[in-house]
Amino acid sequence: MLIPFRWIALAIVTMVSMFAVPVITVAGDVPAFANAVPKIRTGDPVLTFNGKDLTGFYTYLKESKYEDPKGVITVKNGVIRVTGEDWGGFTTKEEFHDYHLIVEWNWGGPAHGARKTNARDSGILLHCVGPDGNYSGYWMESQECQIIEGGTGDFIMVGTGKDRPAPSLTAPLRSGPDRQFYYEPGAALLTRIGGRNNWWGRDPAWKDVIGFQGKNDVDKPVGEWNRLEVVCDGDSITNIVNGYVVNAATKSSLTKGKILFQSEGAEIHFRKIEVRPIVK
Repeated sequence: MLIPFRWIALAIVTMVSMFAVPVITVAGDVPAFANAVPKIRTGDPVLTFNGKDLTGFYTYLKESKYEDPKGVITVKNGVIRVTGEDWGGFTTKEEFHDYHLIVEWNWGGPAHGARKTNARDSGILLHCVGPDGNYSGYWMESQECQIIEGGTGDFIMVGTGKDRPAPSLTAPLRSGPDRQFYYEPGAALLTRIGGRNNWWGRDPAWKDVIGFQGKNDVDKPVGEWNRLEVVCDGDSITNIVNGYVVNAATKSSLTKGKILFQSEGAEIHFRKIEVRPIVK
């Protein structure tokens, strides 16, 4: 049977907006650029969480390295549960470049240890390079897409400090009243080595307290599912949270590596992880 060309095109052309969940309502104003989701073509997934186990991933924790006797990271009922009780996380066995990452996650209840009363914290480390634990014994040199109450979508350039400069990013950034840097298209382009680039709506009055929620936050409260998408295209990275572009940068000094999902003191769940290659 002959298939109309337009049907074929729809089958092979994937846009990020097709994957995005409906835009949610936020308390503050949403700038126009936040709705400008990049259009890309992708192929079939090259890595997918299968809902049963950690096939395609491995765990690495500060206390127990490649073992997990405490069950910090487990799979049950189609969900990866990370208790956060030990620092580290689970990492892809393969390296990736030029991809569209799609993740669905939510916060569990408790936080632990030194961060028991602090904002729930985790993150996704992109383009991880070097040996496991080369950052502080539990993470890797990388470009982090932050997941934290009030700051999901921030960039953190994770360096090791071992005779090697931290990763760098270039982005349009404005200086806030707190003297931190915030993503804002049209602002002056700055190249930063190390440090953090805040997402455009991060509350300058942010406090590191559990349950914090800013007036413009687009991530959802504890227990509700969020959709986080990251487009890594060449040396550019775009973070999309629940359908909004929250942060973007170019000229990343890292463009290829593993992907690490952090365990950082707070319980977090993942029900979907998918890596799709970008088709040029």
